[in-house]
Amino acid sequence: MADSTSGKNGTSDAAKAAAAQSQIQAKIVSQYVKDLSFENPNLRKLIANPGDQPNMKLEIQVNGHRVEGQLYESTVELKATASNNIGTIYVLEVVYAGLVQIESMPEGALEPFLLISGPTMIFPFLRRLVADLTREGGYPPLMLDPIDFAGLYFRRQQERAGAASKADA
Repeated sequence: MADSTSGKNGTSDAAKAAAAQSQIQAKIVSQYVKDLSFENPNLRKLIANPGDQPNMKLEIQVNGHRVEGQLYESTVELKATASNNIGTIYVLEVVYAGLVQIESMPEGALEPFLLISGPTMIFPFLRRLVADLTREGGYPPLMLDPIDFAGLYFRRQQERAGAASKADA
């Protein structure tokens, strides 16, 4: 007959199983493009005269919400605008999302997870998509630098706190 205790402290297999069930588990179920737009408005002008070195403006927004049950969606909204003295070179707007199944996570930890860890997990795929789209648009691939999603989250929290304190005043 098998002994139901193990380890130095005599923890039973049942207790270990219960502890394992309460551990936080998160896995990506799916990831996908939710919305996509690539505008190439001045290609004819740029072929004739490339103009100055382009200026790049990036805007990033992250969101997260419960879809149903233990299924959540994290999204990264990216807008990249390249322009120079000729005008707008291109505008790329993409919303990339990941469905994440999350088990045993405390409610207070969900928002930071969906706005930091979720985007961090799907970012490499968004990065590749952006590089491919800009290359297919006729330009050198836009290789996004890594994004500090934790920094974005904490900045968002500070902005909320500042707005709340202004509303109270």
